Amino acid sequence: MAVIIDGKELARKIRENLKEEVDELKAKGMAPRLAVILVGDDSASKIYVKNKSKACEEIGIEFEEFILDENIQMDELKKLINNLNARKDISGILLQCPLPKHLDVNDALKTIIPEKDVDGFNPLNVGKLSLGQDTFVSCTPFGIVKILEEYNIPIQGKHVVILGRSNIVGKPLIQCMLQKNATVTVCHSKTENIEEYTKQADILIVAIGKPKFVKKDMVKPGATVIDVGINRGEDGKLCGDVDFEAVQDVASYITPVPGGVGPMTIAMLMNNIVKAAKEK
Repeated sequence: MAVIIDGKELARKIRENLKEEVDELKAKGMAPRLAVILVGDDSASKIYVKNKSKACEEIGIEFEEFILDENIQMDELKKLINNLNARKDISGILLQCPLPKHLDVNDALKTIIPEKDVDGFNPLNVGKLSLGQDTFVSCTPFGIVKILEEYNIPIQGKHVVILGRSNIVGKPLIQCMLQKNATVTVCHSKTENIEEYTKQADILIVAIGKPKFVKKDMVKPGATVIDVGINRGEDGKLCGDVDFEAVQDVASYITPVPGGVGPMTIAMLMNNIVKAAKEK
């Protein structure tokens, strides 16, 4: 039976340490402040923003929210971002995605200056990550690395198989794992015989948005399984991309959904905001 990784508890410890750092920064007159831009009325995005606001409040990061009409045009959105880029009191800028279809998300993310890009999506920061340079690492991959480190799960020399190649999780995760000297395989929607790869994984990381996609017979006995997915199952309950109940019988470590990777993503966002404030 697998050890169930407690992302909630690890995130709590990280936030506690960050609170001390924030207090020190405030004493020096360097209060961290996050600006969040939310376009439209997406209910999931509203929940994410609320969770980020709550985490900021808890550790003393100042929080400013900009709610824009879903019909806003690209030039207006970029104008707001540039105003926030210029403001000395703003440490980090976060653009909540997805954006309405008529807006160019890549152009918007590129507009956020690298020094305030606490989500790690500006192409310059993405490039720095691939070169192994100090930068903002996008929060979910960063959280996964911290989980593996905290639980003393070896990465060096291990075969890491990543399911999913999104710009938010899969692609930056490849770089994070390569820097830890792992052997990395990436599977995606066009991969044939996917279970042949998953069964080879010492560490299997799943981020494809398909409820309970990974079954017990797809997992190597003793593997570490990190589930990034968050879906609603047929019973209406939250579930991941991994069939948790079955897979925990064969894995050595597994993250639950909820309570695994999710809390760590927000903790690493807080970490990036504090880093941005310190480097201003």
